[in-house]
Amino acid sequence: MTLPILWTFRRCPYAMRARLAIQSSGQQVALREILLKDKPAPFLAASPKGTVPVVQDGDTVIEESRDVMLWALGRNDPEGWLDMPPEGSALIDTCDGPFKTALDHTKYAVRFPDKDEATERAKAMVFLEGLNDRLAQSAFLMGPKRTLADMAILPFVRQFANTDRAWFDAQGLAPLTQWLDDFLASQRFRSVMSKYPPWQNGQDQVLFP
Repeated sequence: MTLPILWTFRRCPYAMRARLAIQSSGQQVALREILLKDKPAPFLAASPKGTVPVVQDGDTVIEESRDVMLWALGRNDPEGWLDMPPEGSALIDTCDGPFKTALDHTKYAVRFPDKDEATERAKAMVFLEGLNDRLAQSAFLMGPKRTLADMAILPFVRQFANTDRAWFDAQGLAPLTQWLDDFLASQRFRSVMSKYPPWQNGQDQVLFP
């Protein structure tokens, strides 16, 4: 049986959330780790835009991380991540749009000299304060159990916190910080962050999960 191929990059938050959903679904894939500065030709042939994650499933190519999550969970969703109200999808939209933009302007401030870093950080905090308010009411964003919203957003909150963890911890977002730290301490997170050598043609297949 030919397994679907997952092209991924360990530290990329988009690829991280794709791996989280694939892991939860139990859908096995052939994992191919790439270096973003040295992208293999078969990867670029599959997806000329050259960003991860990408799934090749037969003749089907899935190029967006949320679509990869939905592809995996559409095959099998044992934890019920797809069972969430429409506002969960709206939260992910905000994460992927305004929050990610503000995150990039903060994390890579040197690349955006026309942007004020403090202003951009404040924009990001508006989203995080909204998440914090939700998490003050329940263990997860949509209630008592984790859903797609939690797992799609967590890698980006991690990325923001890592830009200056001491500053982040001083913002008084206790429920959000607890939610993030519980995730970072989990076996689930550790297992999707395993290190793999960059894929080379002819190497043995790397199975994930």
